[in-house]
Amino acid sequence: MLLAPAAAAVLAVLGPGLTNAAATPLVGTALERGAPSVAGRIIGGAKTSADPRAETSAEERAWPVTGPAGIRPTVLRGWDPPPSPWAAGHRGVDLASSTGAEVRAAAPGRVAYAGTVAGRGVLTIEVSHSGRPPLRTTYEPVDPTTRKGQHVTAGQKVAVLQRGPFHCRAPCLHWGLRRGKTYLNPLSLLPRSMLLGGPSRLLPIFGVPVPEDDGTNPEPPEPREPAAHARSAAPTTAALLGTLGLAAAALWALGRLPSTRSASRGGRGRGRGRAGVGQAPVTGTVGAGGRRHP
Repeated sequence: MLLAPAAAAVLAVLGPGLTNAAATPLVGTALERGAPSVAGRIIGGAKTSADPRAETSAEERAWPVTGPAGIRPTVLRGWDPPPSPWAAGHRGVDLASSTGAEVRAAAPGRVAYAGTVAGRGVLTIEVSHSGRPPLRTTYEPVDPTTRKGQHVTAGQKVAVLQRGPFHCRAPCLHWGLRRGKTYLNPLSLLPRSMLLGGPSRLLPIFGVPVPEDDGTNPEPPEPREPAAHARSAAPTTAALLGTLGLAAAALWALGRLPSTRSASRGGRGRGRGRAGVGQAPVTGTVGAGGRRHP
């Protein structure tokens, strides 16, 4: 019974810290791969309204820059909130772009700042109807094309990307989101339909559903006969040529045999009645004892 008050006191002291640790979002890996974030994240122990996706549509939101062929940009570096306000971290996302590219307002609002900070062009837009304190989106490094106090709409050109310095090796736009002094994930400003438009990183995609066959697709064509005949024509012709060659060789050999036989027979017949080359003609008769008499 004496431990109950002590336990309650410990929980009262550690409760906010535990809440902050458990509720601090991880590095934005899910959002970097196109998955939606959890609506209404707990940051600093209080539920924020930084995720207005429930009451906004895609028409009221826009990507600050576009990727190749007008698709969503690639996230080069995701949101990595620091564990404390003074610690190192990445208080925004870096979107791949190119120098001189158009930068558009991610949400409708009013330009709160357009100037230079530490040698970098910075534009801050206060999001309309985002509560108190209002949400503010930041874009850098940019050359603003709008002025302070100007009202803008989602997707409106508000700046162009400077030549640097950049947060990344290649030209990129650093896009941030804040409510008061609390930094939030800027991707949480976009509706799920825009985040699910496709992968934002060059990573393998697994689990993509295969479209079901609704019966409208025609049957796959069967192989055509001429194609099969063409494949078998080459070996058949080669075999035929080989056979013809063997037949020609056999006929040539058979044609040589009669001439050889006749030549040998004629030689034997001539040798009986005539003397060989360099021999004297044989005349007379053979007598007893095998001697020839003239």
